[in-house]
Amino acid sequence: MIMDYYNFMDVWNRYINMTTPTHHQNIMNFLVDVLENKPHRGLLTAFRHSGKSTVVGIFVACVLYMRPNTRILVLSAETTLAARMVNHIRNILENHPLCVDMIPKNKKEWASGRITINRSVGIREPSVICQGIHGNITGSRADLIICDDVEVPNTCNTAQKREMLRERLRELDFILSPNGTMIYIGTPHTTDTIYRTCDTD
Repeated sequence: MIMDYYNFMDVWNRYINMTTPTHHQNIMNFLVDVLENKPHRGLLTAFRHSGKSTVVGIFVACVLYMRPNTRILVLSAETTLAARMVNHIRNILENHPLCVDMIPKNKKEWASGRITINRSVGIREPSVICQGIHGNITGSRADLIICDDVEVPNTCNTAQKREMLRERLRELDFILSPNGTMIYIGTPHTTDTIYRTCDTD
């Protein structure tokens, strides 16, 4: 299984004339391990400019390549941050040599905030959708939730904001499908970081 993800990443990196660093393989290995094994919860922290968001985008694109009916929510502190990740995923899908058949002819839901690939009919949610932490996610459903930089100075610089953030993140349990996966990606911004609590267990 992991070799499929390595191959997908290597093909993409060759396409953009890059090689795959060992630590990117390690990040991918961690992401796949969280996806495949209970409790399907993970926290990814890495040094700045390590390329963790780059690998996460490749990972999400590969999940859609291998499991096209997957519903994915990208959640960030601000919608613009989440949209940046979705744009990265969309760029991979549009240009990866293995993803040619995934691109719909009718790009009705193919924008900065949401994308829907070719998949089984009857699925209400987009393949990938982005949202800010305080956006409206009521009634949404997802099989994979990527919490990408939900803790930033704006959301954690007071005790009240940190509690509001934790409360908001608890709501994700009602959105995630049974046996769904939730992965946090980010850097702690306070000693009372949300990443030290059981909310990410």
